[in-house]
Amino acid sequence: MEKVKKIPQRKCLGCMQSFPKKELIRVVRTPDSEVEIDLTGKKSGRGAYICKNEACLKKAIKAKRLQTNLEIEIPEEIAIALGAELKK
Repeated sequence: MEKVKKIPQRKCLGCMQSFPKKELIRVVRTPDSEVEIDLTGKKSGRGAYICKNEACLKKAIKAKRLQTNLEIEIPEEIAIALGAELKK
């Protein structure tokens, strides 16, 4: 019998739907309390996920879901960088 590889699922903080982890953008709060965009998905720290959709990003920031999830204030430049990343 062939073993089926389990694909990790994560929930987008904007639309609140689950997607495969690789399809989402990870925002991480590092152990030094800095907020960064983690494109590798491997940085250490507390992570939150957003799908590659500007509406989801705006919704997650407006509803303060990113801040709640990461337990830290989200700097304006991170929000701008995330927006730029989604436009690529």
